[in-house]
Amino acid sequence: MSMTAIPQTSVWRGVPGTLIALAGVVAVAFLAPQQGYILNILMQAATYATAVVGLVVVLGFCGQISIAQAAFMGLGAYGVAIGTVDFHLNFFAALVLAMSLAGALGLMLGVASLRLGGHYLAMVTISFQQILTLVLINWTSFTHGPDGVRNIARPALFGISFEQGNDFLGVCLTAMVLTAVAVWRLKSNRLGRAMRAVRDNELAAGTCGIDVFGTKVLAFGLSAVIGGLGGGLFAGGFRYISPDQFSFAESIVLLTMALLGGVQSPFGALLGTGLLVILPEWLRFLRQVYLAVYGAAVILIMVFLPDGLWGFVDEQMRKRARPIQGAVPPLPMLSETGAETDEAVLKVEGLAKHFGGIKALDGVDLLVRRGTVHALIGPNGSGKSTFVNVVTGLYRPTAGRIVFAGTDITGAAPHQRNRLGLARTFQNIRVFRGMTVLENVMVGAERPGNGLQGEAAGLRALAALDFVGLRGDAHRMVGQLSYGHQRYVEIARALAGSPQVLLLDEPAAGLNMTEKQELGALLRRLKGHGLTILIIDHDMNLVEQVADHITVLNFGRRIASGTKRDVLSNPDVIAAYLGEPRHEAA
Repeated sequence: MSMTAIPQTSVWRGVPGTLIALAGVVAVAFLAPQQGYILNILMQAATYATAVVGLVVVLGFCGQISIAQAAFMGLGAYGVAIGTVDFHLNFFAALVLAMSLAGALGLMLGVASLRLGGHYLAMVTISFQQILTLVLINWTSFTHGPDGVRNIARPALFGISFEQGNDFLGVCLTAMVLTAVAVWRLKSNRLGRAMRAVRDNELAAGTCGIDVFGTKVLAFGLSAVIGGLGGGLFAGGFRYISPDQFSFAESIVLLTMALLGGVQSPFGALLGTGLLVILPEWLRFLRQVYLAVYGAAVILIMVFLPDGLWGFVDEQMRKRARPIQGAVPPLPMLSETGAETDEAVLKVEGLAKHFGGIKALDGVDLLVRRGTVHALIGPNGSGKSTFVNVVTGLYRPTAGRIVFAGTDITGAAPHQRNRLGLARTFQNIRVFRGMTVLENVMVGAERPGNGLQGEAAGLRALAALDFVGLRGDAHRMVGQLSYGHQRYVEIARALAGSPQVLLLDEPAAGLNMTEKQELGALLRRLKGHGLTILIIDHDMNLVEQVADHITVLNFGRRIASGTKRDVLSNPDVIAAYLGEPRHEAA
């Protein structure tokens, strides 16, 4: 089975490439001069690249705009400088403390600001950057003020001194490589996929069991720690720091490096940093026009390669990916049988949701028995989607109570409900468009409480794709699929998490007649395997094919509930669908 298709959990994954990269940086450090201009350029590239890798975590993976990476870099630099010069700490001890301080402030900034989004979040991070710059300049008794900190000591470890410039460059390059490899591995594990799911669609991520807010805060904290590492190494490399080296302008430079190389990959961060640091030096032979050529090259890359240089490379590699061969174990639920029981797996009592003076739901009662397919139908505007959004936690109810598998979940968050086994799809498709088909389904398979991650989650995701007939598209970006197949990806993602109840919100919406027939066949295949399905739709043909019980809403109220025959012959239901007076319908 392809190693690129399913992330492996082995500690040896990626080790040969890492060793080759480490050997390369050791060679560079050995060949570099012990001091001088070239050494300074290489030192700047290595330390800046490390900090830019931190931006990949928060912006590339999690999609949160941060224009304060230079601030976290400054915290790391000043932590090392003040720790070694004023408090005479060991370099590495000061570096760990500095990274911890940067991480703590990153977490605090995340907690305080991540309820916001977009340009509001950007404004908060800019404010943090400016505040830190003012503190560094004006708190002269501690930070040494505008004059900065001089004579920063370089470390020694196990009797080996890194006092020489090229020796310390080796330390910086090694840290850069290890950080990039760690972030690269983060991208393909459970936390990395959760971050990318949050980036692409927060609502869908929450209903897949991901704590959206917690994931964002953790991304901010990790980014700050990595920025602190880059700053601490910068301080040791140049042995002098001042506030202007970590200003707002430097945050813009770091952000540009990330975007230029490809913000969704740590290798893109390294490429972008090297390009912005080294390219101007290569172009100096052009004398007066080199800056114009340099600026034009950067603009052209960002216009024609919106995903950055590495994004182009990654796309070409994906096109060459081969289909995943070999059998995988089928979904566990397919080996189970389960008949309808009288046990109430989902019980809704007096559910109400008001939007101002509009009563979208008005005292709705619903009981879904385990092992059944229960349909909630009604004309457009009857409150069906509002009902499922309240049940899955996207809306807070105005009144009422929701009990799932014996647990009151009325006040639970969406990710908490999913972890109990309540999965859903959406009326308007919500897939993670920056991820492949396989990665989308793995997010569902890695639902906390499901006990799967890494290779096991990959196998479960392949089994779900087998079930919906999309295994051959596993390596494709999900946005390249047709609308109907994206709907199947949503269903596969939900099934991969082995839910107790699957809520399908208008799954036939936007499908043609052939796709609707295929969907009906797929849902019929699910019946009898112990899975409880609540389908919300107004397509009566689909409902009649699969439903055991039907509940009807109209204007936010329940007007009928029972077996298919009883409900579909009910005069109130006929009137609601045909718009006829009750006596005429009868």
